[in-house]
Amino acid sequence: MAENEKKPTKPQSPKKHVDKGPNQRLRQRSAVLIIIILVLGFGAALSRLAFLTLVEGSKLQERAVDQQLRDTTLTAKRGTIYDSKGTVLAESASVWQVVMAPINFENDKQREACAKGLSEILKLDYKNVLDKTKQESYYVVVKRKIEVEQRDKVIELQEKLSKDYDCGNVISLLDDYKRYYPHNTLASCVIGFTGADEQGLEGVEYKYDDYLAGKPGRVITAINARGANMPFQFEQNVESEDGNNIYLTIDKNIQSICEKYMAEGIENNNVLNRGVCIAMDVNSGAILAMVTANGYNLNDPYTLPEDVQKEIKEKPQKEQAAAESAALSAMWRNKAVADTYMPGSVFKMCVAAMALEEGKISDNSSFFCAGAVTFGKDVIHCHNTGGHGTQSFVQAICNSCNPAFVQIGQLVGAEKFRDYYAGFGFAEKSGIDLPGEAEDTFWPEGQMSEVDFAVASFGQNFQITPVSMITACSAVANGGYVMQPYVVQKITDSKGNVIKNVEKKVKRQVISNATSDKMNEILGYNTQTAGATAGYVAGYKVAGKTGTSEKIGNQKKLSSFEEDYIASLCGYAPADDPQIAVLVFFDTPDGGAYYGSQVASPVFINIMSEVLPYLEVKTDYSEEELAYLGTTASDYTGMSIADAQAAVKKDGFTPVVYGMGDKVVSQIPPVSANLASGGTIVLYTDEETKQASKVTVPDFTGNTAVMANSLAASYGLNVSYKGAVSSGGNCTAQDVKAGTEVPAGTVITLTFSAAAGGGFND
Repeated sequence: MAENEKKPTKPQSPKKHVDKGPNQRLRQRSAVLIIIILVLGFGAALSRLAFLTLVEGSKLQERAVDQQLRDTTLTAKRGTIYDSKGTVLAESASVWQVVMAPINFENDKQREACAKGLSEILKLDYKNVLDKTKQESYYVVVKRKIEVEQRDKVIELQEKLSKDYDCGNVISLLDDYKRYYPHNTLASCVIGFTGADEQGLEGVEYKYDDYLAGKPGRVITAINARGANMPFQFEQNVESEDGNNIYLTIDKNIQSICEKYMAEGIENNNVLNRGVCIAMDVNSGAILAMVTANGYNLNDPYTLPEDVQKEIKEKPQKEQAAAESAALSAMWRNKAVADTYMPGSVFKMCVAAMALEEGKISDNSSFFCAGAVTFGKDVIHCHNTGGHGTQSFVQAICNSCNPAFVQIGQLVGAEKFRDYYAGFGFAEKSGIDLPGEAEDTFWPEGQMSEVDFAVASFGQNFQITPVSMITACSAVANGGYVMQPYVVQKITDSKGNVIKNVEKKVKRQVISNATSDKMNEILGYNTQTAGATAGYVAGYKVAGKTGTSEKIGNQKKLSSFEEDYIASLCGYAPADDPQIAVLVFFDTPDGGAYYGSQVASPVFINIMSEVLPYLEVKTDYSEEELAYLGTTASDYTGMSIADAQAAVKKDGFTPVVYGMGDKVVSQIPPVSANLASGGTIVLYTDEETKQASKVTVPDFTGNTAVMANSLAASYGLNVSYKGAVSSGGNCTAQDVKAGTEVPAGTVITLTFSAAAGGGFND
């Protein structure tokens, strides 16, 4: 066979398929599954890591810090509230908070002794205190705001624990503050009060909370892995910043005078729905006093008067909580700002000023009153049902004649009337810096009917706030300038630096100086001629207007009258140089009289009789007034009996000697006491006789000044006068009750006002 000849090959048989078996297939599937799980797991982990790092990173860092640090707030000292003369009205007194470091306890005996002592001193539940001793912490608050007495006992307990149980390092006392009001109820509805955490809840405390609160401090403490505080070397203290101080325009003395006589007015006239008094500086708008009678105790603001508590307890159980809440809100409510009322005839001073300013009336204008005026089916009556007949403009004001003022309003015209209503500030909130000021209620433009306009002309059927009325009255008095009323005059920081000074602000001039001067003349004449019924004060030129408004929708059950009234007087002094305006009104008097001339005027007179001398307003007595002017007693002690008697007679008094001694050892009235001219000076020559010489005070009410003085002399007593005694009024009140036993010679202060049923308009 040739070499290159290929050998025949054997045909190859086809390859056989080898079966891998179930185990091998399982391993393959497991491997694939593991790969998928790893891919998905790592992918999810990487995605989560990216989310936590990029999206949630900052939040997680904050949470980590929170877990590692404990932040405890340190209370800031709240700023002090002063009156206009620097008298403290509200301050934060130092108290203390008791804290424990329970992690320092070494055994249960120490814990039990500490818990027992603290629970007894602080009046706390023993078990609760014991539970606190078992916490693993360096800082646990046991009780806040403890007073000096409890603090001293806690210090004694610290010493005892250190001596007897070797654990004196578990209790600490930290500075804290508690709000305190030195004068309790004084100006309560203006000042307001704070809550448990020293946040302002009412009045200036609420309105100026951001200024008063200060900035709290902090104690930052590191926490270990078990959640317990680290030792004190890991603490950081951030000191608190004291709050700012507030100086009010309120004068404590004027406020006290107003509150005293408003309380008397409430009691004497059985006033059912409280009363309001506002005193304003007419030339600046500063509020010198603001009273909602009777106030509440700022140191105990959640305790209602006993009679109110009794009424609540008589209600069904399910209604008592709501009734208590409503009663508290009413008690805290500043009626001078938050309530509205119908001003009645005091508003006539504004209507008269409108007519004068528009040139619609003059001294020669006359108005006729037949006792009523009719509009279709509606009849508007005058308080003088017989009518005043023909009267001049000035007489119409002095008579407070409703029909005349309907005519005056028509001369002004409804459109101009509305313009002046807004101009005097009634159509808007006054903007006083107190919370809760209400809005007026007046007819919308185009909806005031002829009858509506007629009654509006004498202050009826629309409602305004007391603060807006006193602001308008001040504008009438001060040349026509509507001032911005305010109660805060300046704010200082804790070091005394002034950070805010409130200046007077003139909103607008609503009437001219000439119109204002004319109104001062007319209203001053009104008071001089009407006497005690219109706020007359002996020795001072007072201008004013009374008001008696009938309330629509009587909500009180009255015993004396069928209707519900508001009695008021708004006036100012001196009439020829106005300085202070005062509004007095009583809501729902039910004590036998309801006219402003009967109810509000005596209170106004008493207030002005004390406030004007306090403000050093000069007196100008007429000869008739001088006859009733009181004088003061000299000092006769140490003199011989003969010399003392001669000196007493020389001073215009009658001497009466008690005792068997040779010299005067004491006297009644005391030195500088005010008493009526010709009064009695009782001279004592020994103290034993003084104690035995008692006389019983008679009832002076209903007597004229001359009769009262004679009655006092017959009892060996003296009297001093308040009110317009020279205007023919009668005594309506005395400062010492009839039947009381007092030393001979005691001065009884008598208040005179117009006799009910005559001599008053409204």
